[in-house]
Parts: sequence; structure tokens; C-alpha cells
Amino acid sequence: MKKPEPSIASSNKIRIDDGDNHESSSEDEKEIERELADVTFEELLRARSDGSEMVYRKPNAEKKSSRANKNRPMEISSKKPISRFREVVQVPKRVARDPRFESLCGNLDVDGFKKRYDFIYKNELPAEKESLKKKMKKAKDPEVVNELKDRIAQVDRELKSAVTKHTEKDILADHKRKEKEAAKKGKQPYYLKKSEIRKQKLIQKYEELKGSGKLDSFIDKKRKKNAAKDHRYMPYRRPAEQGSE
Repeated sequence: MKKPEPSIASSNKIRIDDGDNHESSSEDEKEIERELADVTFEELLRARSDGSEMVYRKPNAEKKSSRANKNRPMEISSKKPISRFREVVQVPKRVARDPRFESLCGNLDVDGFKKRYDFIYKNELPAEKESLKKKMKKAKDPEVVNELKDRIAQVDRELKSAVTKHTEKDILADHKRKEKEAAKKGKQPYYLKKSEIRKQKLIQKYEELKGSGKLDSFIDKKRKKNAAKDHRYMPYRRPAEQGSE
């Protein structure tokens, strides 16, 4: 069997290399075409006018992982580190709704609310207070007595706050009525300050105490209370000064 001549072998080799170069050049051209497919015509013109013949393209954004079905788990790349806390099973998020700030629940009618639940302060709490007093008289356990006392004090605070709010509401309603009448005559409206509301509350309380005949006892209690406060902050004599006298 004859061996092939070296010239033929070299020529064959050259032909193979030429074919590879041709294939690689065609692949490069295709790759360039794919890269330039995303480039706008304006960028190409700008590159030619500058003479740089270079196009600066933004890096391709990472493709968002998608799922064929929403019930399937999310596919995560193994190249990225996994955080310690991650959502393995997707659970529908519970949305907490506050009816005070939701338009679906309507607007709060303060006056209507007070009228509908006014029976609590007029009937329920006073009746509860009387029943608690009766239970406290019969109770012998000191812990039970203390609990009943705390509950009675709480009821008293609630009743007192309700009376205070009701008084403020009456003062504001009376003031608004007067201001509406004054506005009809062409006068500018005047809005009450908190200090003026407190002053009117004191005047109203004074009139009520005077009418019921409890004004003197109330003033005596107030005077004793203020005297105790003043006595608490008064300086005491030192023992050395007392001995010298």
C-alpha cells in the first residue's frame, strides 16, 4: 500500500483549515448579528458619526424565573447562595383591616354611636356598680374584696369620663349654635380654645354645686387637698436649729 504524498496531505490540511476558518467567521458574523439585533438604529448612527464604531449596550437583565403552574415551587439557581430564611411553601398573605380607616366600612357617626350606646353609661354601669357594692359587703376573702374595689373604681372612672365628655359636647354645641346665629348677622366665627372650654366647665360645675347646696363642702375638700400638697413641699427645720432654740 502506497503512502500518501506529503504535498497532498499538506494541501488537504490547508483545505480543512480554510473550512474551519470559514465556519468560525460565519459563526462570528451570526453572533454579531444577534448582538446588534437589540441595538437601536439611532445608536448605530451615533457610533458611525463619532468614528468609534463601538456600541455601548446595557447588560441583559436577569430573566425572572417563571413557573409553568402557580402551584409548583419556584425554581432557584444553584449558583446563588440560599438565605437561611426563605419561603418554601407560598401561603396567601392575610391582610389585616382596621374598620376605623377602611372606606368599605363607611364613615364613623360619632353622635349616632353615642346615642346608640348611651344606655351603657345610663343603665348598665350604674347597675353593675350597685351589684358590686352588694357583693363586696357579703365577701370575706380580702383578695375578692380588693378585686371588687378595683372594679368599682374603674366603673367610677368610666362614668366620670362620660360625664366630662358629655359636658364638653354640650358646651361646644351651645357655642356653635350661637356662632351660627352671629354668622347670619355678618360676624366672623370664633372657635373656642381648650382653656376656654375648661373655664366654662368650671363655671358650669360651680353652678351645679351651688344649686345642690354642696358648694361649701366641695370648697373645704379642695382647700384641704391643696394644703396637703403645699405641706408636702414645705422645708422642715434641721435638728441643730431646733436644739439651739
